[in-house]
Amino acid sequence: MLRQRIITALILAALFIVALFGLDPLHFAGFAALAMVIAAWEWSNLSALTGLVSRGVFVAVTAALLGAVLWYAGYFHHDVDEDLVRTVLLAGCIWWAVALLWVQGYPSSAILWGSRPARLAIGLVVLVPAWLALTYLVVEPDGEWLVILAVLTVACADIGAYFSGRAFGRHKLAPAVSPGKTLEGVAGGLTLVMVLVGIYLLLVPDQRLYAWQWAVILGVAALSSVLGDLTESMVKRHRGVKDSGVILPGHGGALDRIDSLTAALPVFALLHSLLIP
Repeated sequence: MLRQRIITALILAALFIVALFGLDPLHFAGFAALAMVIAAWEWSNLSALTGLVSRGVFVAVTAALLGAVLWYAGYFHHDVDEDLVRTVLLAGCIWWAVALLWVQGYPSSAILWGSRPARLAIGLVVLVPAWLALTYLVVEPDGEWLVILAVLTVACADIGAYFSGRAFGRHKLAPAVSPGKTLEGVAGGLTLVMVLVGIYLLLVPDQRLYAWQWAVILGVAALSSVLGDLTESMVKRHRGVKDSGVILPGHGGALDRIDSLTAALPVFALLHSLLIP
C-alpha cells in the first residue's frame, strides 16, 4: 500500500507540475476545473445522491458555475475583475468560518447541514472558490511559484502535524470528527510552515511583501488547511464512508487529496490579493 501511495503521489505531482508550468493560465484553469469536476462527482455521493443522472446533474451544475465565474471575472477577455474575484474568495472564506463552528459542534451540528440539499450547496462553496483561487494566483507575477508556495504550505502543515502529533500529541483537536488530530500536531505543522516562510524569503529575497505578511498568509492558510481536512472528514463520517472515492490507488478519491487545499487556497489567495501593493 505504501508503494502504491508513493507511485500515485509522484504521478499526480508530475502531472500538476507539467500543467502548471506547461499550460497558459486559461488552459491551466481548465485543467484545475477538471480536477474540481471529478471532486464534484465524489461530493455528490457524500451528499447522498446515488443515481447516475442526479450525480451527473450536480457535476454539470458545478462545471457550469465554474465557467460562469471564469466568464464574468473576465479571464476569457484578459480583463480580470479583481472585485468579483475577491468577492467569491471572501464568500469561500466566510463559509470556512461557518464550517469551523460546525466541526466544533459535530455531531449536533449535523441538524444544520446534514440534509441532502445543504450538503450539495456546501460542495459548491467548497470547490468553486478553491478553483478560482488557483486561477487568480496563476495569473499573478511569478504565479506558478505562488501556487507551488500554497501547495507547499499545506504539505508542510500536514507533515509537521503528523510527526509532531505522533511525538507529542496529547490534546485532541476534534475527537468526534478526527480522533487522530491533536493541538500539538497543529502547532508542529504551523512551526514547519514558519520554517517554509524563512526558506522562501532566503531564496526569493526581492519581495513586494514584508516577512510578517508572508507569515500571516502562510500561517492562516496552514490553519485553514486543517479545517478543510476536518470538514471533509465530518461529511464522510456523516455519510458513513472512509474515502470520498477510489479513483486514486492507495489514496482514495480526489477529494481525499485536495480537501486541505480547498480551504487553504481561498484564504491564501484572498490575503495575498489584499496585502499585495
